[in-house]
This record gives sequence, C-alpha cells and structure tokens, in this order.
Amino acid sequence: MDQQLTQLRTDALAEIAAAADEAAVEAARIKYLGRSGGLTAISEGMKSLSKDDKPRIGKLLNETRNAVTAALDERKAALAANADAAAFAGIDATLPGIAPHTGSLHPITQLQDRAIQIFRRMGFALADGPDIETEWHCFDALNTPADHPARNEQDTFYMPDGRLLRTHTSTIQIRTMEKCAPPIRIIAPGAAYRRDEVDATHLAQFNQMEGLYVAAGVSVADLKGTLEFFFRELFGPDAQFRFRPHFFPFTEPSFEVDIKTRALGSSDRWLEIAGCGMVDPAVFESINAQRGDTAFDPEKFTGFAFGFGLDRLAMIMSGTPDIRAFTENDQRFLAQF
Repeated sequence: MDQQLTQLRTDALAEIAAAADEAAVEAARIKYLGRSGGLTAISEGMKSLSKDDKPRIGKLLNETRNAVTAALDERKAALAANADAAAFAGIDATLPGIAPHTGSLHPITQLQDRAIQIFRRMGFALADGPDIETEWHCFDALNTPADHPARNEQDTFYMPDGRLLRTHTSTIQIRTMEKCAPPIRIIAPGAAYRRDEVDATHLAQFNQMEGLYVAAGVSVADLKGTLEFFFRELFGPDAQFRFRPHFFPFTEPSFEVDIKTRALGSSDRWLEIAGCGMVDPAVFESINAQRGDTAFDPEKFTGFAFGFGLDRLAMIMSGTPDIRAFTENDQRFLAQF
C-alpha cells in the first residue's frame, strides 16, 4: 500500500501540472479524489491492515490527499492568472481613461433650491405637508365655497374615502397655522395635482411654491416688497413687474403678478407668473374654530399669501416651449442644465 500511495501521488502531481485548462484540472480531481477515485479505492483497503500498519498508512494517506488537493488549487490559480494576463495583453495602460459622466440636478429642482435660498434670506422657514389631503384643509379652511369649480370631480382627484390629492400647496399653510401661533413666515414647495388635460402648458402633476406671512401690521406694501425682491433676485435687477387686481377666495384684496418678458430676452409683452393677496379674515376665523382659540384674531393680525408654479417659471427662464420636456427624461434636453 505504501508503494501504491507513492505512485498515486507521483502520477497525480504530474497529471495536474500538465493540465492545460480547468476542465483537465477537474478531470484529475475526479480521477484521484473523487468518490470512485484512486485515493478512495486505496483508503478502502485500510480495514484489512494490521493495527501496527494502520497509523502509518493513515498518515501517508492524509499526506497524499493534502498534496493532491494543494496541487489542484495551485494549478487552478495559475490557470486563472494566465487567463487574466492574456485578457490584458493587448491593453495599453498608459492610454488616458474615459472620464465619467457627471450628472446634475433636474432644472425644476435647481429652480426650487434657488427660490428657497432667496426666501430664506428674507427669514422664511421651510414647511411641508401630505400630498393626500382632506376637503377641509384643501377647500373649506381656505374659504372656498361648496359650488366652486375646483371642488368638482372633473377638476380634482378624489379618493374613495373622500380625501383628495391636494390641488395646491396652500394646504401646508393651513396645517402650519393649526400648529403654530403668529408670527408665521413660511414657504411651502411641493407637488400639486389637478385633472388638467396634458398639453404644452399643463400637467396633471406639477410643482408649486407658496408662501405665508402672518404677524401684527403686515400690509400690502410688505407683500409687494417681498415678491418684487424675490423676482428681481431670480430674473435680474432690471426686471419689470406689475400687480393686477384679481379674485381668490382666500385672499382679499387679491392680485396677479406679471413680468415683462423683455427682461427674459424675448418679445416685449406681459406674462403672468404668480398669484397673491392679503389673507381673508374668514380664513383666520376657520383656523381659530379648528384650534379652539383666538390665536389668529383678525383684529390683531394680518397676513399675506402668494403662490407660483415652479414649472412655469422654469419654462420662462429656460425658454422651454413645452412643459412636458421636464417630465420626459430626455438626456439631450436635461444635459443643457
């Protein structure tokens, strides 16, 4: 048996060293270490050995198995290293690499970040709220009558339980006043949802930014100064604006804000960019009733609110003619930003 083990070891090591590929290495493993291999056959003869020979042959058997196993591992590693070397043989390591493509924030996100930065400089805090809202937060608290078109199912996404997808981020203003007493100075960016037919200027989901300032003695002059400062920071110091009287259920008086597009390098015409106004006392009364106190006493506090579409501003500032370009994820378009 000593001679058998010695011969098997010699043959196995020679065959493994001569293996040209992994298949040959695996064939050698099965031949010598497999269930029906040579080493297994020899080990089965251990039971016929005397007590004196078993320890010595057992030791030799283990040494042979370990030597064959180590040879198999070494040959596999050598073949893998040779394959790697062959794969890189034609590569010139001195050639310059390919620079990775650096992405950027979406243009709407860039505009939102810039707007937040400007308002923060004026002392506005950032507020947030849920996209799925109640009718009270979205309409009733904002003095919107029951027959208002916005409350129609043709214009608003309603849930089976009566909740809805918010049609504006004014709901965040209501939730903030529910929790906090004056003075309040917040901005509320976020998504809004309406059943608009998608076209070049409308999306069913769009992005808004609204603001609210409530304190003692807040006036229309504060509203006008705040928005003029913001839009001049955004469009440049030479931008021209005007405030037109308008109607919103939740503000009185109410205004539309227009910008003269000459400041944007296009034709000389006025373009609507925002809505605003002084908070209607009826809104304060609704908040007080919900809170169960008089924290927003309309005799003591006044406030202004404003809102504008980030998508629309991005279209104006970038000269994008179709709002759908912001949602189509076309890299040729987004790479410009």
